[in-house]
Amino acid sequence: MNIEHLKELLRKQDGLSNTLGMEFISTPEDDTCMARMKVNEKNKQPFGFLAGGASLALAENLAGVASMALVKGKICVGINVSGSHVKSAQEGDTVTAYAKLQYMGRTLHQWHISVKNSEGDLISSVEVTNYIISPAKK
Repeated sequence: MNIEHLKELLRKQDGLSNTLGMEFISTPEDDTCMARMKVNEKNKQPFGFLAGGASLALAENLAGVASMALVKGKICVGINVSGSHVKSAQEGDTVTAYAKLQYMGRTLHQWHISVKNSEGDLISSVEVTNYIISPAKK
C-alpha cells in the first residue's frame, strides 16, 4: 500500500504518532501497511519495557493511516481497539507493526496488526475497527 502522499501530512502534526516516534512505511501489497517505533523514554514503562498502551497506539495509528490511503478524502477514526500483549520489548529495541486488511466495507474497515520486536518475535496482536466518514462540508 502506497502511503507516501500521507507522510507529509503526518510529519506536520504534533500528534501522538510523532510524540511516540512512529514511522509509517509503504508496502508492495494493496492490503498491507507497516510502521516502526523505537522503544524509548517517551513510550516505555518505568521498568524499561514498551508500554502496552504504546503498542495499541502504534496499531491504531497504523490502521488509521492505512484506511486513509484506501479512501482518499475521507476521515478514518478508530472505534474499537482490542489487543493482547504476549511478550515485552525493551528500551533500545525497535518494534515493527504489520497491518493486514481483514474487511473493507463502505463505512467500516477491520485490520489485524501484529507488533514484533527486532528479532521478529510477536509482542502484541491487535484488532482495529475504523469508521469511515465524509468530512463536514464548509
